[in-house]
Amino acid sequence: MANLQSGVVHTVFFWLKEKDNKEHQEALHAGLKELSKIDLIKTAYVGRPANTNREVIDSTYSFSLTFVFDNAADQDAYQVHPDHYVFINNCSSLWEKVVVYDAES
Repeated sequence: MANLQSGVVHTVFFWLKEKDNKEHQEALHAGLKELSKIDLIKTAYVGRPANTNREVIDSTYSFSLTFVFDNAADQDAYQVHPDHYVFINNCSSLWEKVVVYDAES
């Protein structure tokens, strides 16, 4: 199992209030990319629903992020990082729903 990693995986799904509003899409995407620059994050993925179609896939969200942290302490520090608060202040008016999944390996 050479590919099995350890750490804390933080995955967040965002549903835009105005899903088809290109300006809102661009603003949230830019905010997520900026958020991913926080140095506590070991690995970052920011994206939109993939063009996949299987019964078990929920592709109703607008954007998602997956951040991998070395440990729970880094993930905790990220939650109170000033840039995290900047993102929330700048972008929270754009979304109607957010769902978070955290996993530890």
